[in-house]
Amino acid sequence: MHILMFVDDVYEDLELWYPKLRLLEAGVGVTVAGPEADTVYSGKHTYPCKSDAAIRDMVAADFDGLVIPGGFMPDKLRRDPKVLELTREIHEAGKLVAHICHAGWIPISAGIVRGFRMTSTPGIKDDLINAGAEWVDEPVVVDRNQITARRPPDLPDFGKAIVDYLGVG
Repeated sequence: MHILMFVDDVYEDLELWYPKLRLLEAGVGVTVAGPEADTVYSGKHTYPCKSDAAIRDMVAADFDGLVIPGGFMPDKLRRDPKVLELTREIHEAGKLVAHICHAGWIPISAGIVRGFRMTSTPGIKDDLINAGAEWVDEPVVVDRNQITARRPPDLPDFGKAIVDYLGVG
């Protein structure tokens, strides 16, 4: 099993590292892809993350799912057509798409939230509703192949939902 994660500057540190480490602990491979390969990106709280690969080189079929951390990074990455293509292709294949906090901006721009029940930080509640999602204020929501969470305090529930969904918990 192998999961793709996105990284770029100003990612939310805990929202990348907690799921990544939880997945590795469960024996799941994780590739963290950024705009460039082998590049160190800085989180909102300055924690570094070195990308394993470049987003442009990723192929959706190589992954069993996608986990998107929040922060301000998603607002930047949702302008990248390859990010949207990967997100759509993983979703359309029925594979996991998990996003937390502001990460919902990427699935919104990929056009894959309509008709899904989900949560996020209240800051993008209107964005999700306007894109056709049913927004709820709950720590974690699982609806078909999408798992969503609100913010860092919800990471234990988010991590558990991801590993349970993948059957590796």
